[in-house]
Amino acid sequence: MKPHIVHPRLRVPPRLGDYSASPRILLIAALALAVGGVSAVVADALLKLIGLITNLVFYQRIATGLIAPGAGAHAWWLIVGAPVLGGLIVGIMARYGSEAIRGHGMPEAIEAILRNGSKIRPRVALLKPLSAAVAIGTGGPFGAEGPIIMTGGAFGSLMAQTLSLTADERKTLLVAGAAAGMAATFNAPLASILLAVELLLFEFRPRSFVPVCAAVMVATALRWPLLGTAPIFPTDHVLPTLGFAILCLCAAAGVVGGFIAWIATSLVYLSEDAFRRLPIHWMWWPAIGGLIIGIGGLFEPRALGVGYDVIGTLLAGRATLTLIAGILVVKTLIWSLSLGSGTSGGVLAPVFMIGAALGSLLAHVFPPVAPGFWALMCLAAVVGGVMRSPLTGVVFAMELTHQWDAVMPLVVASTVAFLLSVLILKRSVLTEKVARKGTHLTREYSVDPLEVFLVGEIMPQSFLCFRLGTRLETAVKEAAGAAPGTGARKLAHSQRLYPVLDDAGRLAGLLTRHLLLGSTLHSGSQPHAVVDELLVREPVVGYADMTLRELANLMAQHQVSSVPIVDRGDAGKVLSVMAMDQVLEARLRDVDEEHKSERILNLPHIRAIGGGRILVRNPSRRR
Repeated sequence: MKPHIVHPRLRVPPRLGDYSASPRILLIAALALAVGGVSAVVADALLKLIGLITNLVFYQRIATGLIAPGAGAHAWWLIVGAPVLGGLIVGIMARYGSEAIRGHGMPEAIEAILRNGSKIRPRVALLKPLSAAVAIGTGGPFGAEGPIIMTGGAFGSLMAQTLSLTADERKTLLVAGAAAGMAATFNAPLASILLAVELLLFEFRPRSFVPVCAAVMVATALRWPLLGTAPIFPTDHVLPTLGFAILCLCAAAGVVGGFIAWIATSLVYLSEDAFRRLPIHWMWWPAIGGLIIGIGGLFEPRALGVGYDVIGTLLAGRATLTLIAGILVVKTLIWSLSLGSGTSGGVLAPVFMIGAALGSLLAHVFPPVAPGFWALMCLAAVVGGVMRSPLTGVVFAMELTHQWDAVMPLVVASTVAFLLSVLILKRSVLTEKVARKGTHLTREYSVDPLEVFLVGEIMPQSFLCFRLGTRLETAVKEAAGAAPGTGARKLAHSQRLYPVLDDAGRLAGLLTRHLLLGSTLHSGSQPHAVVDELLVREPVVGYADMTLRELANLMAQHQVSSVPIVDRGDAGKVLSVMAMDQVLEARLRDVDEEHKSERILNLPHIRAIGGGRILVRNPSRRR
């Protein structure tokens, strides 16, 4: 049944607009500025801590600069033993500190938003960066961005928890800290904002978007004096004009990138399932994951660590075939298999490296375009497939390299990989972990039909009401549909609430169907009982100029399933009665638009548009 449109030209009230915002957004944005500053400092400190541990473990020196474990020659026992020791330390920290530090950061942030009211415990803000620094510094093939996201989000959440804020405002500050930490890590403010919108906020509203942007701007501005303004992987060439054939090959690169994303995601959760079947406590799992890392490091030492230097080499087009094959095979295996052990580390940097290695391999098959072109295409494709965030993949690729003229081929590659990923995978590497804990989430955004319709467009034209002093026996017959000719028979099975009017026709109270039909007053012991004795004197009312979502929220807030609709300027004037099932009827139009197929134009219509003759009959003219 389609919604009954009563007033198709009902005037939209001036209070409604494209967006909803209140001056409180300024307070949250001001708090987000502080969160952004803290996140930038945290990002800088964590990168330096990773560098310090890497230098101490692999080079036996004190230095804080980022360096790859595989940049020099090491004894085999160090390559194998360092990741095992790091995994053991992470396992102990997780068991005796906080289990929340396990994982790669973003699923934990999503879970905090969806299940825990955006509340993160203080110890996570300290233990998460420490555990990540240990895991990565001892050779773990992970990125620093996931732990920074979790740590920045933790500081945002902690600030919110010290103030009197709503759960939505806590979520905004948590995501602001997470996005700010990512922006400070990669010098990629726009990609960080997009990732927040596509993955963490679960909405696009000014109340959250503006504070997140404020935090990201502050974090990026502070990053420049701390870590520099240059792109992480700069390119210094201009792309030539690309033809249709090259764009088709970009689509092919997207297909290959989508399959690699599927393989990597599947390996992560196959590994996680395998670790769950082990007959030992999960505290020991990261050490076993470290053993996998160490064995892989014996075959390709440059697959260890964050790997920014390797990513830069791949994107510059200077990688050898040996390095490409080693990274593509070894990095994919040790990253996906060790991540399933529950160690601490991010996914973005490994995904960047795997994607760039894939593109570098395709560059030996595809025609040359520019140095590192195919590596950049596949980087965006694998990000679009693994993260299921195609816009983030495109913008990340451009901000990491400042290759701004690559936007069109990047959109092609990332979108095709995203398409393939959503067709063959139900969940991403980021959301599967949340779903396995019993929380379903959807990342699709659409306009809620309850936001589009006003109550006055949907409300019934007819409703049953009573006057004060009506005998209870008469009211029961009316509500049961036993009184012919009154219209009660048609309303008996739909209306559950009855307005009671005074002599002037104004609302005096409400009578519920449950109380009316369940009352024993009409049994004969009180034959003169009237409806006044059962009245609800302070009713919850709605207005015709409300959106259906506002009315649904009102019903939920007061735990009622029906409300009278009154005139906003005259609360005593009853216009209709709305029940929850009538509110939900508006969704039928959305269902019809999604599933009902119909042909609008047929051949005669098309011929008419093209200049064909249209025969118009005049009914007043005699044949």
